[in-house]
Amino acid sequence: MARARGYARAARSFPYPITQPAIHQQVKKLEAELGVRLFERLTKDQLALTPAGERLYAFAEPFFAELDLVVDEIRAEAFGGVLRIDTSGLVLKQLLPSFLRRLRSARRDILVDVEEVPEPDVARLRSGAAHLIVDYRERPPEGCEARQVAVSRPYLVYPAEHRGGEQALGQLAFVSYHPSLPHHALQLAAVRRHFGVPERAISASSVDAILAFVQAGLGFSVIPWLAERGPELDGVVAKPTQAETATFPIFALWRSGGRHPLVEAALAHLPAVRA
Repeated sequence: MARARGYARAARSFPYPITQPAIHQQVKKLEAELGVRLFERLTKDQLALTPAGERLYAFAEPFFAELDLVVDEIRAEAFGGVLRIDTSGLVLKQLLPSFLRRLRSARRDILVDVEEVPEPDVARLRSGAAHLIVDYRERPPEGCEARQVAVSRPYLVYPAEHRGGEQALGQLAFVSYHPSLPHHALQLAAVRRHFGVPERAISASSVDAILAFVQAGLGFSVIPWLAERGPELDGVVAKPTQAETATFPIFALWRSGGRHPLVEAALAHLPAVRA
């Protein structure tokens, strides 16, 4: 009615059959609910919006103007939106920036909300709070689909000022992940295998925190790293460990049980690594 400015023209403009009296009845019902008039008559067959009608039309018009486009996008499963990703700090800094650049270049209609967490929770996938988890997993959990997107390798890191090299690392404290994190057990296993049981330990919640402690001369550690050169920090010696099979897969995980256009768009721009 606001577009046609007349009952007869509105009836002819509807995408489905409707009579003038039916339109008139709906307008009167809406005016009664709001307690104001929305239209005023100018001539026998022409109406104009009242100030209240103009305000309501200004609010509603963008929705109806874009409705056909939205319907087409939904049917084609080509719509954008907010893609929610949970990840850890290591993956966030070393893997996601290049992925986000590729995704943004191809799909500017997708906004990405990345949440950094010490240990991503699969329950957030199942509830829909997150669309993707990108992080280390020994194996994909039940109820999720997965694709390996990267691999991390263990690096021995110790202060450059330390005298005696690797053979005397037992003199230093071991800087580990917090015991509540799954990486902690992997670290301890690697250290016991190569250096024995550490006498002293300091725990931290992220790779950045561990490296900060090592850089300050407080201890040594074994950390995962995605870049093949390993961490490059002043005051820190970083060497790959000797264990040939010690690699840790980074998976993209998403909820199984149906296609999701945002997840599919993300997977199109995440790397794929053979397990």
